[in-house]
Amino acid sequence: MVVHMDRIFFFDAVRQELFKGELTQPQVVGMTAILDAWQKQFAQADLRWLAYILATAYHETAYTMQPVRETLAESDMRAVEILEAAFAAGRLSWVTTPYWRPDEDGRCWLGRGLVQLTHKRNYEAMSALTGIDLVAEPDRAMEMDAAVTILIEGMLQGSFTGHKLADHLNATTEDWVNARRIVNGTDRAEKLAGYAMAFNVALRPDAARGGPRG
Repeated sequence: MVVHMDRIFFFDAVRQELFKGELTQPQVVGMTAILDAWQKQFAQADLRWLAYILATAYHETAYTMQPVRETLAESDMRAVEILEAAFAAGRLSWVTTPYWRPDEDGRCWLGRGLVQLTHKRNYEAMSALTGIDLVAEPDRAMEMDAAVTILIEGMLQGSFTGHKLADHLNATTEDWVNARRIVNGTDRAEKLAGYAMAFNVALRPDAARGGPRG
């Protein structure tokens, strides 16, 4: 079933619930890119999946809804400096191997995009998905079209951790908390669940108005 997407309602709702009453143009552009890609390719899919995808981008980009480099640094070099300092201070206790350190070719496999793509193996996998050689040019993971494809397809297919959206949001299960396992274990899973449920409401104007649920 194709559900009509009322974008005026959507942006009004998320502006109030998630963006403190104000949206910037880059935030609108980023969400529009995700909505456009979804409607073009997945209009019949579960809207809860789209809600969790939007929530992931919201969290992973520090609410900017724009493809970013890990730590929000302007360059790989600066990002590496920030990550090294945090690692040395014990603030990255879950990291056993510093994945951000440049390899023998001088490339860094730190987080980039709308979902923070890390590790060379994931850049290799997403190269096949996007048709872009992200191993040769990892910064291209921050191009909007590529970033949207990685975000949506990666979460649908379970490319990041083996968990996919259909595992946690399906006809019999609505587990917003464990959906975080699609990207990053249970890190801040409760927060992500709250964000996703807010996006889910924003995607369902009929439900908000007391009409039939799509």
